[in-house]
Amino acid sequence: NGKKRKQPQKNHLDDDAVEKLEKAYFDGMFPHQKVWHDALKYEIREILKSRQIGATLHFSREAIVDAAKTGKNKIFISASKNQAQVFKRNIINFVRETTGIELRGDPIVLSNGAELHFLGTNKNTAQSYSGDLYIDEYFWIPNFVDIEHVASGMAILDDRRITYFSTPSTINHQAYSLWDGSHYNQDRPKAEHINIDVSHKALKDGRLCEDGIWRQVVTIEDAINKGYSLVTMEKLRKKFPPAKFENLLMCQFIDDTASIFPLSELQGCMVDAAFIWHDYQPHKKRPFGNKPVWVGYDPSETQDDASLVVIAPPQSKGGKFRILEKHSWQGMDFDGQANSIKKICERFSVAFMAIDATGVGAGVYQLVKKFYPSVKKIKYSVEVKTDLVLRAKQFFSKKLIEFDMAWVDLAHAFMTIHQTSTQSGRNVTYRASRTSKTGHADLAWAVMHALDKAPIESADQVGSGKKSIMETF
Repeated sequence: NGKKRKQPQKNHLDDDAVEKLEKAYFDGMFPHQKVWHDALKYEIREILKSRQIGATLHFSREAIVDAAKTGKNKIFISASKNQAQVFKRNIINFVRETTGIELRGDPIVLSNGAELHFLGTNKNTAQSYSGDLYIDEYFWIPNFVDIEHVASGMAILDDRRITYFSTPSTINHQAYSLWDGSHYNQDRPKAEHINIDVSHKALKDGRLCEDGIWRQVVTIEDAINKGYSLVTMEKLRKKFPPAKFENLLMCQFIDDTASIFPLSELQGCMVDAAFIWHDYQPHKKRPFGNKPVWVGYDPSETQDDASLVVIAPPQSKGGKFRILEKHSWQGMDFDGQANSIKKICERFSVAFMAIDATGVGAGVYQLVKKFYPSVKKIKYSVEVKTDLVLRAKQFFSKKLIEFDMAWVDLAHAFMTIHQTSTQSGRNVTYRASRTSKTGHADLAWAVMHALDKAPIESADQVGSGKKSIMETF
């Protein structure tokens, strides 16, 4: 008949699709997530939460259902652009699996006009939007005050909401004044000051606090006791060393006041890698092409992960070391660990590799030496450990090393390293809580093993007009 077939609207969710999404959203909700949904009536929600309880997934679904129903914009800010993309993938997968519709675009613009923006923490990219705001892992975002100032402007209208949720970092983080309510007291007369009880006992069930913010603390134990069935306490206690378990799963803040690597220093090295590392493409067969990398490996102990990092040394004078990848493996025998390292060598041009060959590491070292003969054996002693820590301290304190903002576990590992004395009391040494009670900080040691290639004095040469680091090797 000559008539053109009408093209379907892009990202169109009709009434039937919205109904399916809403039903799936409620049907897939665990009891602890239902509490978050019920708190939607409040303008600001602030949640201190355990890892692995489905917060990012829940808020992804909450956002797309509401955007489809109301046409309101949604803005997602995470510690890095890569982390923000987790929201996007969750939303696309949820809509596809529930309705068969494939959402496209970045931002995603629904046919009803709702825009879904997925942002890192670059405040220049975050200040021109308006809508309901979700800020993920806000206790790990550097320069949080700047981001919070810009972000709160996005949700300034009465019908806009802000949801902050995160695992805890340290009480010295800029976000803590928002959490404990002391931000409210700033520039107010003393008679108007408030004192908010932010203990787990006070906030376990969620509470609208004196500053108008609804707060909740949700530990992994709380979620399980309410009916969360996807994890078990027994397995998690085996998987996570106690110090990491308390911080990441039981909502305990880290005391980094005695740490050799305080969070404030580490944050100077945390970057939004997806924005600035254009020569690293993680999904390619050769993510870094033929450029040289250094590999550090920390073998597994009884209850620890075996951890490996891939570091790109500076390519020119004034450049920085970049921690491109991190891997943690659990439950592998020596052969399994060696094979995993071999796969890394197949993906990268490994110019240097160092392995802790103290104790159980000796077996892994011998197997790796068969396919990478130049691997360096690190045998721990007070002197060796001191050298490793001080070298790393140089690079972090001078901001000559970078890693992705979303790598909370790496930051945590470094924060647990502190100075102590040897058993004899005669010497100073450094421990990263390597006992069965406090964990291992394996990722931090892996980084330090890789940096064993870099002379400690080279940290003073970068950008100084002297020879570059690459010229010293």
